[in-house]
Amino acid sequence: MTSDMARATDKTPTDAPETPGGGRIYRPLTDIVETDQGVSMMIEMPGVGPEDVEITLENRVLTIRGRVHPTRPETLELVHAEYGEGDFERAFTLSEDFDPDRIEAELRNGVLTLTLPRAPEAQPRKIAVRAA
Repeated sequence: MTSDMARATDKTPTDAPETPGGGRIYRPLTDIVETDQGVSMMIEMPGVGPEDVEITLENRVLTIRGRVHPTRPETLELVHAEYGEGDFERAFTLSEDFDPDRIEAELRNGVLTLTLPRAPEAQPRKIAVRAA
């Protein structure tokens, strides 16, 4: 059992970038669903509160950042850790099909859901066929 714990500890990501304060920055897992109306993105950011999320859109690049405030009891000493705490950052390049003024974001239970509606001119249209 001890060797299993040592191996689990060795799997801590060492290639994750770091913040200026020495904390890690993780690339959050993201699910993307596309519909005729637009795209929904579900981004996992455990430990991030709504006030700690920053979403920017500049030159068609959508950047999502989430800040985590580590919580460790001061009276306890960490013996083993498998969960790495750190901030989150992810960027996506968007096509011109999306309406930047209607993008919405909601954070619930550690999952940030972004709704990116298509611009009206980019949405599929149904063309009626007339009988001759």
